[in-house]
Amino acid sequence: MITASRTARLNDIEAKVRAGERVSYEEGVFLAEEADLLSLGRMANLIRERKNGNFAYYNTNVHLNPTNVCVYRCVFCAFRSDLKSAKGYTFSDDQIRERVAEAKAMGATEMHVVGGLHHQKSFDWYVNIVRVIHEAWPELHIKAWTGVEIDWFSFLTKQPVRWVLEQLREAGLGSMPGGGAEIFHPEVRDKICEHKADGEGWLNIHREAHRLGLRTNATMLYGHIEQPWHRVDHLCRLRDLQDETGGFQTFIPLAFHPENTGLDHLPAPSGLTDLKVMALSRILLDNFDHIKAYWIMLGEKTAQTALSFGADDLDGTVIHELIYHDAGAKTPQGLTVPQLHRLIREAGREPVERDTLYRRVLRDEGGAAWRLGEPIVTGR
Repeated sequence: MITASRTARLNDIEAKVRAGERVSYEEGVFLAEEADLLSLGRMANLIRERKNGNFAYYNTNVHLNPTNVCVYRCVFCAFRSDLKSAKGYTFSDDQIRERVAEAKAMGATEMHVVGGLHHQKSFDWYVNIVRVIHEAWPELHIKAWTGVEIDWFSFLTKQPVRWVLEQLREAGLGSMPGGGAEIFHPEVRDKICEHKADGEGWLNIHREAHRLGLRTNATMLYGHIEQPWHRVDHLCRLRDLQDETGGFQTFIPLAFHPENTGLDHLPAPSGLTDLKVMALSRILLDNFDHIKAYWIMLGEKTAQTALSFGADDLDGTVIHELIYHDAGAKTPQGLTVPQLHRLIREAGREPVERDTLYRRVLRDEGGAAWRLGEPIVTGR
């Protein structure tokens, strides 16, 4: 039931958004628990267009998941495998080079590298993956290893995070993805991934990366056992770190896929929840330039709709993604650039190809060869 007091509070928050003022944690909880979708969407779209106009971004990227063998047993994960399982695999250097050659042939500007934490592989093995990619094609941007993986590397080497990041950067690392954030609050995190890096550890790793000049992304896994206020807490912690460092590029809300996980008794989040979380993220993360609708997890139709609910980026071609498909994602294994253009234009937006660091990508007539244009300037 919509009450006069609820409407009044919603109007007050919307007035703050229109004035460019920050929405507080308490107001965020109210929006997460009480606001209707269209009110959230209206506010989120206002911020989205203030920052990015009518542009909707995408990139041409290829994924590499070099192993699914993992020491951790996160209850929400369908990707991991035991060492001796028939499902387990590990890429060789030659297989990695083949993936790079494929990326080059399709004109990719980025390789996204994440995977399992193989307990029989040394840190040098992970560094070598970055080095092999970089030596095979120096122009390809390598976005690799989540905060959880960096934490594992620090544990393996008994070296500080800064040292780990310096070794990876020297090998060719260009930036970090945002995975492994899940939900920061220990009330939830201890139940879904109790043994891996905690929330503060994840934030400290990204803080160190930002201090080294490495740009990173951020994520939140929603739609499992968390409550709305846990999401708001998570978003506000990211906002605080962005205030401090300015090193985050984009935020990606990740819809939980329960199939083949230890939480397969739970329903997947609805399209309504997907759009509400997208809009709430755009409203609260006022210091993030970009919010991504990851079509692999959301599905093409919801991702397309999200471009009017705060999102300004669809990710990209995403060839060879395995982690979310193992968890039951029914989306294609990849989209072509013409398909991405169609999705964006049908949503009434203007497609803009960008590289990992949000520089405009300019292509020749054939499409495979590319060069970088000027950095994309966003509003504030």
